[in-house]
Amino acid sequence: MIVFQKPKSLTDAELHYCPGCTHGIIHRLVAEAIDTFDVEGKTIGVAPVGCSVLAYNYFRCDMVEAAHGRAPAVATGLKRALPENVIFTYQGDGDLASIGMAETVHAATRNENITVIFVNNAIYGMTGGQMAPTSLPGQVTQTSPYGRDVKTAGYPIRMCEMLSALDGPEYIVRVAVNNVKNVRNAKKAIEKAFRNQIENKGFSLVEVVSSCPTNWGMTPQNALKWIDENMLPYYPLGVYKDRSGQEAAK
Repeated sequence: MIVFQKPKSLTDAELHYCPGCTHGIIHRLVAEAIDTFDVEGKTIGVAPVGCSVLAYNYFRCDMVEAAHGRAPAVATGLKRALPENVIFTYQGDGDLASIGMAETVHAATRNENITVIFVNNAIYGMTGGQMAPTSLPGQVTQTSPYGRDVKTAGYPIRMCEMLSALDGPEYIVRVAVNNVKNVRNAKKAIEKAFRNQIENKGFSLVEVVSSCPTNWGMTPQNALKWIDENMLPYYPLGVYKDRSGQEAAK
């Protein structure tokens, strides 16, 4: 009896991500959600610039490549032109919370009926490990070799907290994939985000706190521990807005 197998919505292509990177886990969870609702044939994913730039190699659904940060705008156009299709974006923190901040905020406040998967690993991964809008205070990166100085670089941006203050969005949640329990909760959140779109409820964003062992300069095991010890205290997990349920910060 088969109890575990690759989701049908994933291709057989070998992932290009670094060893220990959690993008692979998140890809699987997105593909499982597509399989759960049997919508592969009408799903369109939008991948912008970043580590996820090659995501079109891994999902069997149609994919569109967007300019850096513009995935929510592209997804908005696709959804308005093809309202019966399921549209999702897959974005990193350097993409969504920096150059794409305006697109993200305005898609959310308009409550566009799209699903946004937001991968937060607190660093620019693809371009070599520069400081990102989500890099922690004191975090060492290629462009903050002495640690992020909040006096000059400001504080990290907490996207869930900020977006949940808007009247528009339907569902804002932060999850993680650094242990089995958190992966299971992430799976539920991603499925809910897709269900919301299928039920025409509006904008859903799932922030996934993730690891980047290569640019953090850590082993995969230590990177997962670093999430628990450093990222989650600053980025608490939980549902931040759920208009169909109970809104909560934790």
